[in-house]
Amino acid sequence: MNNSPRPDLFGVVAGFFLAAGLVCSAMVVTSAWLKVAESQNISVTGSARKAVESDLIIWHGSFSTEDKTLLAAQRALKVDLEKIESFLRVNQVTNYLISPISIQELRSREKGQSEMAQDKIVGYRLTQSVEVRSADVQGITRLSRETTALVEQGVLFAGSEPSYIYTKAGEAKVEMLAEATRDARSRAEQIASQGGRKIHQLQSARMGVFQITPIHTIQTQTSWEGMNDVSSFEKIVTAVVSATFSMN
Repeated sequence: MNNSPRPDLFGVVAGFFLAAGLVCSAMVVTSAWLKVAESQNISVTGSARKAVESDLIIWHGSFSTEDKTLLAAQRALKVDLEKIESFLRVNQVTNYLISPISIQELRSREKGQSEMAQDKIVGYRLTQSVEVRSADVQGITRLSRETTALVEQGVLFAGSEPSYIYTKAGEAKVEMLAEATRDARSRAEQIASQGGRKIHQLQSARMGVFQITPIHTIQTQTSWEGMNDVSSFEKIVTAVVSATFSMN
């Protein structure tokens, strides 16, 4: 009787599939090289990224007063406006816009002599808003956080979060289109070299995504319509180009 150990069946099967996988991988790579070698053109995607800082800030705030008569409410609103303008001047803000007054009637439902509920005007709420646009991004950011000084003076003031704008996006778009195209060419050269080919010249280039996102945000999704972040001071501008090159 032959007592030599028999081959492990599992090991044989595993070895077979491993060998088959290596053969398939080699066939896929070879197929890709053949496609590159046989094609006259190659299409690739290139990208470019640039860190920028906002150069314009827009900040809004609103304030309101209430009183039993329209005249009294208007007088109170005027006093509050003077306090707000003084607050802005102290902080060296001279370029701002004040909106027209918005008037809201305050009503209460009361029963009249006929026992029917009727609306009765019991007062007025007047509201105005202020808008500041400035290149002093840091200064207005600081100002937007100090509006408690107005509340302490009795002003019912509510400020919004500032909007941070990068106004040179148009110029950056042209610059980054060229950079993304160079990146596309570099990628094309790497792929073409695998098939023994060389890139000849650019046939076409199409601008893809161009978007501005917060610098410290992990971007997991891409909007093909493009994004334009206004929530952060520091931003990342991203440009994507689809390019086609001819090959020698």
